[in-house]
Amino acid sequence: MTDTEKSQRHEQRMKRHKEVVDAKTEKADKDKGLLLVITGNGKGKSSSGFGMVARALGHNMKVGIVQFIKGAFSTGEESFFRRFPNEVEYHVMGDGFTWDTQNLEQDIASAEAGWEVCKRLLSDPTIKVILLDELNIVLKMKYLNTDKVLADIADRPTMQHVIITGRGAPEAVIEAADTVSRIDDVKHAFRAGIRAQKGIEL
Repeated sequence: MTDTEKSQRHEQRMKRHKEVVDAKTEKADKDKGLLLVITGNGKGKSSSGFGMVARALGHNMKVGIVQFIKGAFSTGEESFFRRFPNEVEYHVMGDGFTWDTQNLEQDIASAEAGWEVCKRLLSDPTIKVILLDELNIVLKMKYLNTDKVLADIADRPTMQHVIITGRGAPEAVIEAADTVSRIDDVKHAFRAGIRAQKGIEL
């Protein structure tokens, strides 16, 4: 096949592809507040959530962030997003990983306090994007009632987007979501004895 033939074949293939994409785009004519779930055992769930927070800020949207589980140490994302107090409500409601706290009652109390903050954010139509970081773990551990949480989320303002991160998303959360991404654990530096690195994990 000559270079000219390759070029023509590529052009024809891309033309057919564009027709398919354009048809799908034309059908996607609705707007609504989305529930997005990012789960799986791989690294990058919170990173993806915070990436969407940055994207929302780029569109001058007000954002709410509630971090469950985390809280025993400061993270880079917390230090960064707290620079925008007028645009970002940032709440760290965890006491650290469950294997560190080793206190079921404390973990449940922290989760319940965190959800009270969430309910306030979910009732505020001026907040356009809410990141509920590591909420999946809280639900998996049954620190909060999943049905109640989903009911509160469903009752939010029409155009408010909610992002839930954390491994082990309950099936009910996946069913309720508009978009679900599952991040696989293919390889991780930690298993090679490399500690969590600033700017990457922290």
